Amino acid sequence: MKIRALYLLLLLPTEILAQVFSISGMVKDNNSNPISYANIVVLKSIDSSLVTGTISDDNGSFNIENLPPDNYTLRSSFLGFKTQNDSITLNENIVLSLILSEEKEILGEVNILVKKPTITRKPDRLLFNVENTALTEGSTLKVLKNTPGIIVSEGSINIKSTSATVFINNRRVQLTSDELIELLESTPANSIKTVEVITNPPASYDADSGKVINIIMSKNLVSGYRGTVAANFTQGVFPRFNGTTSHYFKKNKFNLNLNYSYNNQKINREEENEVDYLNNRYIIEQIWNSMIGRNTWSETHNVNLNFDYFLSEKTTLSLTSTSLFTPYFKYKIYNNTRINDANSNFLSRFTTDNLSLDDRLNIGTDLTLITQFDNGGSLSFNGHYTVYIYNRDQNAFSQFFDSINSFTNSSEFNTFANQDTDIYTAKADYSLPINETSSLDVGVKFANIKTKSDITRLDIINGSQEINTENSNAFDYDENIFAAYVNYSKSWDKWELVLGLRSEQTNVDGFSPTLNQTSTQDYFRWFPNASVSNKISDNLSLYINYKRSITRPLYTSLNPFTFFLNENTIVIGNPALKPTFQDHFVAGTSFLKYFTIEAYYINYDGAISEIPRQDNNSNILAYTPINLDKTVDFGFDFALDFNPTTKWNLYFVTSFFNISEENEFGTDKIELDQWSNYSILANNISFLKDNSLNLNLTLTWVGKNLQGLQIVDDRLVSELSITKSIFKNRGILSLSIEDVFNEQDYRTKIRYLNQSSRQFMNIDNRFVKLGFRYKFGNTKLDTNEHTTELEERDRIKDLQ
Repeated sequence: MKIRALYLLLLLPTEILAQVFSISGMVKDNNSNPISYANIVVLKSIDSSLVTGTISDDNGSFNIENLPPDNYTLRSSFLGFKTQNDSITLNENIVLSLILSEEKEILGEVNILVKKPTITRKPDRLLFNVENTALTEGSTLKVLKNTPGIIVSEGSINIKSTSATVFINNRRVQLTSDELIELLESTPANSIKTVEVITNPPASYDADSGKVINIIMSKNLVSGYRGTVAANFTQGVFPRFNGTTSHYFKKNKFNLNLNYSYNNQKINREEENEVDYLNNRYIIEQIWNSMIGRNTWSETHNVNLNFDYFLSEKTTLSLTSTSLFTPYFKYKIYNNTRINDANSNFLSRFTTDNLSLDDRLNIGTDLTLITQFDNGGSLSFNGHYTVYIYNRDQNAFSQFFDSINSFTNSSEFNTFANQDTDIYTAKADYSLPINETSSLDVGVKFANIKTKSDITRLDIINGSQEINTENSNAFDYDENIFAAYVNYSKSWDKWELVLGLRSEQTNVDGFSPTLNQTSTQDYFRWFPNASVSNKISDNLSLYINYKRSITRPLYTSLNPFTFFLNENTIVIGNPALKPTFQDHFVAGTSFLKYFTIEAYYINYDGAISEIPRQDNNSNILAYTPINLDKTVDFGFDFALDFNPTTKWNLYFVTSFFNISEENEFGTDKIELDQWSNYSILANNISFLKDNSLNLNLTLTWVGKNLQGLQIVDDRLVSELSITKSIFKNRGILSLSIEDVFNEQDYRTKIRYLNQSSRQFMNIDNRFVKLGFRYKFGNTKLDTNEHTTELEERDRIKDLQ
């Protein structure tokens, strides 16, 4: 009996220590109406660290169990309501009635929740906040098209005249340029919080990340499930279809996000090219006029998987995989070239039918471990692997006609091209807060890239295939990059300072076994960056920044392959291609809340540009990448961000800039320069009492400018989009019209030394798009969606 009493006495403190309680109750508005799907989060009072959370059910009720006795903060929030914090000392089960107050503006008797994009400027970046605006009811690509300073054109995403690197949640998107645009077009934008346009990335970004677009996705703290399905029909020259579905689930220890999209499309493009072939005195001898029709048929599957497992409150293990599979890609080119003399008298002509069948697989996978420390610092390790497989089978058939348009002869060949790429990277990053106003970031990274590619040309002669050894080749590429960085930031009074330094050692070996040709590059470089800003008053701030960066050549640009579009038009690589180094300076001021003025200067040492070069002896037009000796881009930007009414947001920016290019061809030197203007006028307007009808009209003017020794004429880019919420905001109908004024097609011209040509591009960019998206599950949840960082992936390119 005494032993049993002693046992109970010893057990009692353990039971008391193990005792847990619950917090339950209801969430209501000021009119006592229940609020469904409100976020209820429990935080520790001592350090505001997250303990657990839940959401209210359809009746506004919630219940949180298994909480040990302690002092807590109960945070309640819901879209359109003020966030409420309640202090609780938990020593028993508690039942609460939480009343949330609306955040609203009143127009007459109508309650309006203000949802419009806002712009925040910092010394090194612009923040375009779009969460819960009408812009997020379209595609991610549409959001980028409406982001100030971003230009989306055929096959590229630029920040003004400079190619941009795209990140999502600070991790680089692991796709080629064309694949990236396709993915962004098919990805819903409903989870986007902010788009960062970073013109001066800190040293933690790869030195190859000259200018960065970082898409920040919303985060979520509570458990639940949500999903979306969406479909879009586009009518351009030909119809296109896109279908997507997204699913997100969070449960205590893990997050799971899975996205899938399918694209089926046929794209049309028409070109008119005219080349003046000259004699030694630069006098026209022949004019070649080519009418070219290009059609592409494709089916593409995109899958993005994100899995986060919380090993503890401070440590998370994440698996991310992005894959693109294109089992069917047909590329057909029809070319009719008419050859005239200098007086436009007909001499001859030829036609070429070029048919290519492609397939490609691109899978990139990341494993990341990150630990947060109590002092606010963090330590992360990341490993990455990419496999990229690309195959192309091509047939080209040409027919030739004489001066009286009679058939003379024909030629035909097949080409089989393959490319396999493997990318491995490993990196570690450490962030250390020094004190409340300063912090230090350090990190190291290693990357290895191996590419094997080959091309075989078979000439068809009298019905038999014969290997053309002169135009068959193989190329092996091996690249290693070792990098380290340090970044320091400091804030005091009205000043902000960021200093960074990154170093990279690069070793490159390229080998062509068929030519027995080896090319090597070994270089070590420093990449500093700095920014400083001063907020003189609430209405005036000044800032300056500087960054040095690098652009490495695409892997396929370095191989010596010759790819024939026809017998007289070829694409050829350049194994002597070097990286480009950029120095970028910016000085600016923001004043009176609405206005910003900037001046910038960018110097490019060895800018890489693929240019057409005509051989006036052989009449062959060759597209080849080269390093320009010198390129300078400088200009002045003026921006206005203003809300004329609570339902209308207006953004206007205009930039006047000059681009100059210099290069030597043999003993000849050329110098070209061109002033240009780039302007955007964007309007976002909400209608109806509940703001469920939204309109966006964006006009972008791109003036005549210089790109790779070519003059590109003016063009006006226009987009009108309308969205309407239905089914109690679970459904979204969208209608958009691209190229409203039919002014997006453009002309280019080349005229220097013995080069003279003109081109008109009629791209399939005028279309009407109708879409529908439906949300199910807990539609108030945000996702953990992200993709992986890797600058090496951006340099993958299809063989042609």
